[in-house]
Amino acid sequence: MIFGQDLAAIDKALAPLWPRLSGARIFMTGGTGFIGRWMLEALARSSVDAQVTLLSRDPDSFAERVPHLAARFRLVAGDTTSFTTPANDYTHVIHAATDASAALNANDPRRMFDTIVQGTRRALDLATDCRARFFFLSSGAVYGAQPQHITHVAEDWRGGPDPCDPLSAYGEGKRAAEMLCAIYAKQFGLDVVSARIFALLGPLLSLDTHFAAGNFIRDAMQKRTIRVVGSGEAVRSYLYAADLTVWLWTLLIAGKPGAVCNVGSEEAVSIAELARRTASLLGGPGVEILGKPDPGWNPGRYVPSTARIRAELGVTATTSLDDAIRRTALSNGWKP
Repeated sequence: MIFGQDLAAIDKALAPLWPRLSGARIFMTGGTGFIGRWMLEALARSSVDAQVTLLSRDPDSFAERVPHLAARFRLVAGDTTSFTTPANDYTHVIHAATDASAALNANDPRRMFDTIVQGTRRALDLATDCRARFFFLSSGAVYGAQPQHITHVAEDWRGGPDPCDPLSAYGEGKRAAEMLCAIYAKQFGLDVVSARIFALLGPLLSLDTHFAAGNFIRDAMQKRTIRVVGSGEAVRSYLYAADLTVWLWTLLIAGKPGAVCNVGSEEAVSIAELARRTASLLGGPGVEILGKPDPGWNPGRYVPSTARIRAELGVTATTSLDDAIRRTALSNGWKP
């Protein structure tokens, strides 16, 4: 469930920009996922007459889950790595499809890497054929492990994932995809903008996958002790989905050609503190720190600097972490 007041706030924030999408013909991958769904819900709420062709591996399932979006937008079946391009002269291509599964990254890193790179290349080819603006949804994982002395990593940081560690498949895949974007911009004159997205919270986020914040909310709602597997010293930040949606549409519509911007919150919190805060806010019984080795790719900091996108496009984060936790829980049936 997405709150009506969130969609109203998104629509109000984007009101000056929506007219610039009038008559747009958009091809989108990844529209059935968490981020894509929010973007589509916002567009459907607006009065813009933009057309969207949405690539989905299972259009029937998506139509059953969200019939109002299936009625508003055109769904076509296909996979990002092998789809047949539907005939249309698209003005925008949004490439948001990536399986951000920790299990896939750990158990089949080759598939993870290939899906990101091959899917991006096919989407870039489509955009080039149509001379469309290309919007790539990348990830803060392209920076690799963030040094502890850098509190907020900026777009000019030249670090990167460890190329000798298969757990870097997701981050290295996104880096390679960004390189493809740069190549297509230079070699074919393609208009490309990219968003490096960090951690998120909000309605529609799965509480049962590998996202710690979602797991903590689930456990607190079920009155279970929140268990932090590692030391809890890793540091994250969480942008609320409604703010995310405003930032992404703003970057797509108004970003300068070649723009690459971090998209995330600067409100840093350790995983241990996040667990304690979630338990306190939602009435959970408490927190247990297990102190086991962290199995993930980044046991350190993962916090962006968003100075560039705020300065260039005037966006702001309007929802605090506490409110993001509460609203995510409320959308999943939590009763204060």
